[in-house]
Amino acid sequence: MACDLTKGRGIPCRNLIGGVKYIYFGQFDEISAITTVASEVTDIEMGSNTLFRYSVRRGNASVTETITGSTENSTVVYAPSLNVKLTGLSKADQNELKLIAQNRLVCFVQLNQTLSTNDHNVILCLGATNGLDLNTGTNQSGAAFSDLNGYDWTLEGQEFAPMQTVADYTTVPFDNTAFTMGTIVTS
Repeated sequence: MACDLTKGRGIPCRNLIGGVKYIYFGQFDEISAITTVASEVTDIEMGSNTLFRYSVRRGNASVTETITGSTENSTVVYAPSLNVKLTGLSKADQNELKLIAQNRLVCFVQLNQTLSTNDHNVILCLGATNGLDLNTGTNQSGAAFSDLNGYDWTLEGQEFAPMQTVADYTTVPFDNTAFTMGTIVTS
C-alpha cells in the first residue's frame, strides 16, 4: 500500500510559542514554480518579481488548516486559512488592500516559533498549488477607544497537500541559494 505510515511522534518540548511575526504576499501568477521535498519548500522561482512583507502586531494574525476527508469519494482536501488584523485605516492601505482582495496570492507566514537547530523563525507556505483568496473580512473604525481601528481579513485556499514549511535560511528569510526572486518590499 502506498499510504503506509513511516514514523511515530512523541510529545515535543514545552518551548513552543504561537503567533505570527510577518506575512509575505506574493502574486500567484508571478511565481513560476514552488518545489517541495518531504513537505518542505526547497525552491521558489519568481524571477525578478517581488514579495511584499506585512508586519503584524503581536496576537493579530494566525494560520489554521482545516482537513476535510470523504470516505465515500476517497478524497482529502486541505484548506489553509490566514486571518490577519492590520491596525489603522488609511487611504494608502485601502488602495493596496483592494489589490490584495482582487488577486490570488501565495502567502509565506513567518511564525514566532523558532527551529530547534537555531533561532531562525519557522516560515510556512500557504497556497503553493492553488493560491489563497480574500473571501471574508471587515474594515472597521471600532466604537470604543480600545476597539480595533483597521482591517480584519481572512484569506482561504484549497490544496491537495498540507501546508509546507520553507527551508531554513542562512541569515535572513528567503536568502536560500535555490530561491530566485526580486526584492522584498517592507514598507
